[in-house]
Amino acid sequence: MDRVAIYGRVSTTEQTSDNQINFLQEIVSRNGWELVQTYVDEGISGTKGRDKRPEFDRLCKDMVRRKFNRILVWDISRLGRSLQHLVEFLNEVQSVNCHLYIHQSGLDTSTPSGRMMFQMVGVFSEFERSMISERVKLGLERVKSKGTKLGRPTKIDEETKVRIWSLIDEGTSLSEVSRVLQISKMSVSRVNRERNP
Repeated sequence: MDRVAIYGRVSTTEQTSDNQINFLQEIVSRNGWELVQTYVDEGISGTKGRDKRPEFDRLCKDMVRRKFNRILVWDISRLGRSLQHLVEFLNEVQSVNCHLYIHQSGLDTSTPSGRMMFQMVGVFSEFERSMISERVKLGLERVKSKGTKLGRPTKIDEETKVRIWSLIDEGTSLSEVSRVLQISKMSVSRVNRERNP
């Protein structure tokens, strides 16, 4: 017999999770499963990470302890809004051989079609990561091709540069120049390299 956990979350205090939970409890009864625990985060947004959703965090810890082998949720959005967080959770579910039933989408990872959908979510997640990486690379290449300098803008004016060079010419160490002018040693070193590339 499956040992089941139910997870519910509502994002505002005006809403209630009662309807979601009652419906999921009926599913547990109809299937003859044992309801081990119900976890509900009230008034917490799905955009919050696991550390900001105490009941979701407790659900994850209990899952790893194998207190149950199936999780029921009303909708995938109850688990989170970020694809990355969702995929991480789904991987954790799979790693402990727990099944996940998402009522609104009909996803049940104990079935072949549910497992296929689970794998598709992973594929799309990987695709999304690749697309983001590619866009970042193309953006950086475009900026470089226009001759735009990347990184923080230089805030050291010409007068300060001349002072740095003259102190260095007098034999002052980079550390001492940094201390005297109250500029980071890295900046002093960079200005020195500009003169002596």
